[in-house]
Amino acid sequence: MATFFMAKSTPRSSNIGSSSASPIVKLADDHLFTIMLLLPVDSLISFAMTCKRFRSLTTSDTLWESICRREWGSTSVDAFKSSINTNNNQQLPWMRLYKQVSQLDSFSCHKLPDPDSDLMLPTPRASHSLNFVSDCLVLFGGGREGGRDLDDTWMAYIGKDFQRMLKWQKVTSGIPSGRFGHTCAVIGENLVLFGGINDRGMRQNDTWVGQVVLSENLGITTLSWRLLDVSSVAPPPRGAHAACCVDKRTMVIHGGIGLYGLRLGDTWILELSENFCSGTWIELVAHPSPPPRSGHTLTCIEGTGTVLFGGRGLGYDVLHDVWLLQASEDQLKWVQMLYNLQDIPEGGSLPRVGHSATLILGGRLLIYGGEDSQRHRKGDFWVLDVSKIPSIKEQSTPLNSRGLQANMWRRLKAKGYKPNCRSFHRACADHSGRRLYVFGGMVDSLLHPAEASELRFDGELFLVKFELETGAVRC
Repeated sequence: MATFFMAKSTPRSSNIGSSSASPIVKLADDHLFTIMLLLPVDSLISFAMTCKRFRSLTTSDTLWESICRREWGSTSVDAFKSSINTNNNQQLPWMRLYKQVSQLDSFSCHKLPDPDSDLMLPTPRASHSLNFVSDCLVLFGGGREGGRDLDDTWMAYIGKDFQRMLKWQKVTSGIPSGRFGHTCAVIGENLVLFGGINDRGMRQNDTWVGQVVLSENLGITTLSWRLLDVSSVAPPPRGAHAACCVDKRTMVIHGGIGLYGLRLGDTWILELSENFCSGTWIELVAHPSPPPRSGHTLTCIEGTGTVLFGGRGLGYDVLHDVWLLQASEDQLKWVQMLYNLQDIPEGGSLPRVGHSATLILGGRLLIYGGEDSQRHRKGDFWVLDVSKIPSIKEQSTPLNSRGLQANMWRRLKAKGYKPNCRSFHRACADHSGRRLYVFGGMVDSLLHPAEASELRFDGELFLVKFELETGAVRC
């Protein structure tokens, strides 16, 4: 791939006018364009090396924008374009951008807001929820010092002005009861919250819908919560489970800690009505499926499936397995993606619980933080390149018999601000996937940082930003 992007190779000559030429060279450019969009990138590179005409076609930024849409998702590409201050008629260097994203190895980190600010801020917490919806950060609940739960909702409008200091505002009406270890997934312009644990240890199984509301009279943005009608069928009460949306009106949850501290391994699907006023829970029974666990993550990748990673298992072991939930023959199936930690540089640090796994630009997962089986907090960032996971439909043999290639994992380097190692924080990305916001979590005690049992709740917000060169603009 590097050879092609660097334009170092000389394509083999081809006599297009020769009667012995391959029929493909006689096709019109628009037909070739359609064919190229169906090729994997490696095959496209090989195709470009056959003749000068094909090389010219395969360096078209129009082609590479379509490839980026195919592999990153149209939502991410459109959001990326809108986040760049450039002329609408100016074509971005998509081939160069694809190369930068595919070879991404570092990012910049910035603390937000300024520590000297006297702005109103959310209190330190962990096991809360943090989402990016309707150009706003929305934070809800969590646990705090003394094992107490929180029932507050906070919002910070971001819009397109990403460089300014964020101003949090507290939402005080119509909120769910206090809890931590719940999940909150973005579905369209709505939030769907499920479960959690209160400070009396009671597990919840209620489902709430949150919607951002702009008051035209007051000129402010707020959020309204309402309890979702799900009839009599619902997953058993739990906390420390994982959840994500899988399409415009569907959410999936897995695992968690149920009654009497039992770790769960069940999978449930929530189908929402068109107006989000009601929903139906259906348990997905599939074999094989991920073993019981808590403190893991579920992340939906457009065009690929839902990725489950890590967590704490039945034996209190911290896990590093990767599972993929995909549709096959009109059914959802779990498939484990096997790999060896020994094949990955520094892979011994991958097992973790209480981490975050966020979809970023390029259809990749950014894994951050968490803790190991001795409760040592982590501060490392890893990228899981799920674009290299083939679809079940494309395989003649089971995916788990082939294993997961070690080069799908890459550890990233952080530049700028160095945040504390943390676990049970929360992270979310903007629509472009280039900016990641991280808030709270458990960090080492200032008095006894070497003691795993000595920890404190954190209340800082920081930004992870992926720098890309677009030619005229560094974004």
